[in-house]
Amino acid sequence: MGTVAKFEKVSFEVFREACKAVVPHLTGDDIITAYSEIRLPRRATKGSAGYDFFSPVTLPEGLKKGDSFTFPTGIRCKMNEGWVLLICPRSGMGFKTGIHLANTVGVIDQDYYYSDNEGHIMVKLVNDSSLARTAAIHSGEAICQGILLPFGTAEGDSAQRTRNGGFGSTGK
Repeated sequence: MGTVAKFEKVSFEVFREACKAVVPHLTGDDIITAYSEIRLPRRATKGSAGYDFFSPVTLPEGLKKGDSFTFPTGIRCKMNEGWVLLICPRSGMGFKTGIHLANTVGVIDQDYYYSDNEGHIMVKLVNDSSLARTAAIHSGEAICQGILLPFGTAEGDSAQRTRNGGFGSTGK
């Protein structure tokens, strides 16, 4: 199977606006540093299905039990038609800390790339674990994984609308 997608950084402006909204502890210089250190998703081994997504920020107090945090990854994904990117938990994170994705699995549609927010992929982690541990999360640490999969459409499908938005935008 050939190449079906390309990971890219979103523009600094889109990243900065997302940080202002969800990472209040970052100052202007911290946002510049976080943006410059964004790592594109990558597979750890040639047999890996998932591309690790990395946190561009450090949570100074960690993710405490009962807390959640939305990570602006600074990443977008341009995919060939007929493909979807699933954002999945990393098994090690769940087993070690009990932290999981708020939406269990995120679905990044092929047309999300063209939204006003440049298809900026945001990841929300939740610590509602019975393990009762505060999890330290540092800049550069893998927080989830993305898996590219082909998808089909059903007979009689007539969807013609175009997307413009993020979470829940197709239901509007």
